[in-house]
Amino acid sequence: MYSCQVPPKTSAERLTRTAVAERALRIGDDEGLEAITIRRLAQELGVTPMALYWHFKNKDELLLGLTDHVMADVRADRSATDPWPTQLRAMAEALVRAMRAHPCLPDLLTAVDKKGVESFTRATDDALGLLERAGFSLEEGYWIATYLLHGAIGLVAAQPGCPANVPPDQVGEWLRQHRVSLQSLPPERYPQMVRLADTYRALPDMDRYFAFGIDLLIGAVEKMAAGRPVAS
Repeated sequence: MYSCQVPPKTSAERLTRTAVAERALRIGDDEGLEAITIRRLAQELGVTPMALYWHFKNKDELLLGLTDHVMADVRADRSATDPWPTQLRAMAEALVRAMRAHPCLPDLLTAVDKKGVESFTRATDDALGLLERAGFSLEEGYWIATYLLHGAIGLVAAQPGCPANVPPDQVGEWLRQHRVSLQSLPPERYPQMVRLADTYRALPDMDRYFAFGIDLLIGAVEKMAAGRPVAS
């Protein structure tokens, strides 16, 4: 009997579209979208640039693929019987999670033609369906979907606490400096800002911050929807 041994796959053959996207995202999150190039990716993945062209023909197509990959979990469950606010909140939470995990996502959404991102188009369509159930017109629903997108971007961009570039061993000093800066304001002119200094004794609870922010976003939509005829 003869044994038939299959030769091991090369790095290029083992390469998948998902693996390329994950490595590119790591570069984008750490260094920005400008740092993502086909040549850089090929070097980090141990393949030739030609191996990447099987998955993405150029950088524009690569950025579209990255956006589609990150947005994959931002969707409504079309079969769910949950009320529309519950499903819309779940979508907002998924979007915020994606942006927290991948800080380059807001830049990606600006850089690409979102009409070419299947998962983004699907998420928008899902949101429009939920908002129509809430009694909004399609045009109003699109305005709200855009508001929620930019609200999520704002939540992540304006999150409190230390900037990511502050080393862990310097966090205490960063907090102290901000506390002292606020405490030095004239209390007769800025009494609330002086009181705010006490919140810089520890880092904020980020999960609570994001939950609070999503409450603001979805609460505003629910408030506007109150009293509208609900679609059957």
